[in-house]
Amino acid sequence: MCEVMERLKKLYRELTGRLEVSVEKLPGAGSNRQYFRVGEYVGVIGTSCEENKAFCTISSILKSEQIPVPAVVAHSEDYSVYLEEDLGDLSLYDALRNGRENGGKYEEQEKELLRNTIKLLPDIQFRGGKEEIFCACYPQKSLDDVGVMFDLNYFKYCFLKLNGVEFDEYRLQADLTNFCKAICDASSDAPDTFLYRDFQARNVMLKDGRPYFIDFQGGRKGPIYYDVASFLWQASSKYPDSLRNELVDVYLESLTKYYPVERTVFMDKLHLFVFFRILQVLGAYGFRGLWEKKEYFIKSIPLALENLRQEILLGTCDGYPYLKELCAQLVENCPSGVAPRKQMSEKVSNYLSNDKAYLQTSVKPLVVTVYSFSFKKGVPADTSGNGGGYVFDCRSTHNPGRFEEYKQLTGLDKPVIDFLEEDGEILTFLESVYKIVDFHTKRFLERGFTNLFIACGCTGGRHRSVYSAQHVAEHLHEKFGVEVHLTHREIERKADFAIK
Repeated sequence: MCEVMERLKKLYRELTGRLEVSVEKLPGAGSNRQYFRVGEYVGVIGTSCEENKAFCTISSILKSEQIPVPAVVAHSEDYSVYLEEDLGDLSLYDALRNGRENGGKYEEQEKELLRNTIKLLPDIQFRGGKEEIFCACYPQKSLDDVGVMFDLNYFKYCFLKLNGVEFDEYRLQADLTNFCKAICDASSDAPDTFLYRDFQARNVMLKDGRPYFIDFQGGRKGPIYYDVASFLWQASSKYPDSLRNELVDVYLESLTKYYPVERTVFMDKLHLFVFFRILQVLGAYGFRGLWEKKEYFIKSIPLALENLRQEILLGTCDGYPYLKELCAQLVENCPSGVAPRKQMSEKVSNYLSNDKAYLQTSVKPLVVTVYSFSFKKGVPADTSGNGGGYVFDCRSTHNPGRFEEYKQLTGLDKPVIDFLEEDGEILTFLESVYKIVDFHTKRFLERGFTNLFIACGCTGGRHRSVYSAQHVAEHLHEKFGVEVHLTHREIERKADFAIK
């Protein structure tokens, strides 16, 4: 980790000429890339230099086309690390949390965010439809029959096989081949457009209320339908059909300036790609969840299967009878999205030992909300409505706010951190806090509860409480892998830690 930070600091110094810079690790997502806040920028390091280069190149071209993407301001010669514009901490996915937790009942403000996002998709697809972008794409220049079959085999081997589903290899391959041809035929007469590939709410950041787009390094030349399917049928979003239809209309209205399409024709092709995207996503969930044993992906499986159930009912799979039979078997026999326990890994089997708790947490996983605050301004409200949790008073520990050199700093700054840790009082205090919140978090996970509220307060809400809240949030995320939303109220800083 130290080596990574030094490489980012070196890049920052070369860019700005400034010698001192703070580096803060940011929560990751489903990929192997690591993110850091480096001064006023975000630093990125990935395991693939080619993928990093693709992002940097595509970002530069999209930026020149007035597409709201982060500007890449510097990169190492081999593209192993780069610095980009800091878009803040609020993603569209975070902003839609209340709608998801209310079973898909989205408020007007949330719907407006969705409208503002999807109406920009045609700009990305058509202004990004340039040969110079396609040449920069990695690992593929375009979505072709090889790429489609790769994703379909991903479903076959990483979901069906890992779930212990028995199937006739030749019959299934025949249906997958026919389905692959249908996908390729559906976009054969369309213009050259950029396929974002992972167009979803997690990859949209909100800065000053405006959507910005990230994580398009896997993009390539491809059909317009895939991104619409990816966005509107995201497994965890639970968008009702009425909202999906409204957002399709918003997309089609924006599309008219580039490529008018009759709605019924568009919807017929769209559902082919919805089915395709669901199979691809299930493959990813199988690999990341059942193989790599990451609980977030396991919990997403039932939601993806519900989308699959709807496509079966719509008749999208009717042209592929054996594939449809297997999909119906998954939906009917694995309502919780998992195979019989005897065929599962030990970790997954243990996790599912309580069916009721699993079904609850698979739909609504535990979310921990952590605040730092000043007692002078009152204890933050628990907006979950549970009215429970913990408020910890940090004022028993040594106060750096009494010293002039620390007054303008916060508990996130190294001089304050060193001051607090020097006499060890804050560390002893947190040992006791960890024991309490660890027990509470473990029990909430076991019982399927969805919210835990924790607040750390001090006199001014800038030093001791900030240090403590930051460490509590990081500790719970690291130990339990739970989703954590951290707010430093008095210094107006936020951070979100996604489910591991």
